[in-house]
Amino acid sequence: MGVITLTTDLGHRDFYQAALKGSIISQLPEVRLVDITHEIPSFDIQRAAVVLRNAFHYFPDGTVHLIGIDTVFQEGAHYTMMKFEDHFFVGADNGIFSIILGDKTAQELFEIDIMQDLRYLHFPLADILTKAACHIAKGGALSEIGQPIERPLKKVMIQPLVDNNTIKGHVSYIDSFGNVISNISKELFNDVQLGRGFKLHFKRNETISRLSWHYNEVPEGEKLCLFGISNFLEIAINKGHASRLLGLHQDEIIMIEFLDTPRR
Repeated sequence: MGVITLTTDLGHRDFYQAALKGSIISQLPEVRLVDITHEIPSFDIQRAAVVLRNAFHYFPDGTVHLIGIDTVFQEGAHYTMMKFEDHFFVGADNGIFSIILGDKTAQELFEIDIMQDLRYLHFPLADILTKAACHIAKGGALSEIGQPIERPLKKVMIQPLVDNNTIKGHVSYIDSFGNVISNISKELFNDVQLGRGFKLHFKRNETISRLSWHYNEVPEGEKLCLFGISNFLEIAINKGHASRLLGLHQDEIIMIEFLDTPRR
């Protein structure tokens, strides 16, 4: 039984999500469908990539991840299938594959070669992309429905600016708890810190100078920073909504200043 996950910007108000699922079940009745999220802001491939990169490896190898972001019909559109870390990804070649890959390489990469059904002209997600996802979920080879390509459309997430004593990053994601997730990875932080103390600066002249291991390490209502499940630096408030209470929103600048004193 194949597993297909869904990551889309379709929301829950309209019929689009139901039509997508109906199309998949009609082709593969025994499929196991899993919603990752349908609440990605419209056309926001960077937000979708953040969610997928943090979720996909919890699924078994061979899972097919169907990406429904920016898939509306347009002349000259390209649709891509990718095998990466023994998972499969299917979606529009709009840059999201290059963001998911980062500096890594796909195991297989194909442009989908499936005829558009004119009945679904404005909804290729429920036509071309579901056919590809179901084909893969049934064990079909990518080469049977596509042509190999060397690389996907290239788009790069904004990277932190680094020197010997500072890392300047930005807010890349805010989760449903209000935790503010940056684009500063644990690996980068450790590489620059080198055992030194630090101050994390952000909006309203707020600072944090200590890493926590978990959210309950500080009293309720107090702010903290930690490397959470995503392995990127988070700003949070214990049992509070950090984004709202600290005035931190998508793309806000944050800065880490490393001090000459040893870390505490």
